[in-house]
Amino acid sequence: MYEIKKQIYLNLTKNQKSALCNYLRANVKKSMDLSVDEVWESFVADEKYYLELNCSRFEFLAEIIDENWFKSDTIKYLKECKKYYEHKEKQRPIIEANKEYEKQKRKFLQEVKMSKEAPTKKQLYYYERLCKKYNIEQVELTSKLEARNIIDKIITDHAPNLKFVEEQEEC
Repeated sequence: MYEIKKQIYLNLTKNQKSALCNYLRANVKKSMDLSVDEVWESFVADEKYYLELNCSRFEFLAEIIDENWFKSDTIKYLKECKKYYEHKEKQRPIIEANKEYEKQKRKFLQEVKMSKEAPTKKQLYYYERLCKKYNIEQVELTSKLEARNIIDKIITDHAPNLKFVEEQEEC
């Protein structure tokens, strides 16, 4: 797609070309179910309508919208955009799987880091308070990870409807 940009709209300024290409690319992305010719026809119809109203974003198209070179350049660009987005759509499952893998990797590394750090004062205080509240014998906590896991276990075992009670109090 980036190579085709260098070959098209040679008569337009850099800003005009950029604005037009961004708009066309957005149109293709928005209407992937339409063919390239349908996107082209829709674009031309919209631009002619807005040019008649004198409120077009692309006023420079007034003289060139009916030119053959403009049509061929635009269709080339629309085809490249369509190929780009179809390829991107085919790659989506792979990208999603990579994201999920990276997420799991970050979680694992965070847990490894937590297992090597001492528990925080807040965790120790909260653990003490939970043990007193539910009459549980305290054990010495050696890491943040252990503290988190034990606190989670106490909460899930002894207070399964804690969230429900808190939600009712807020209302």
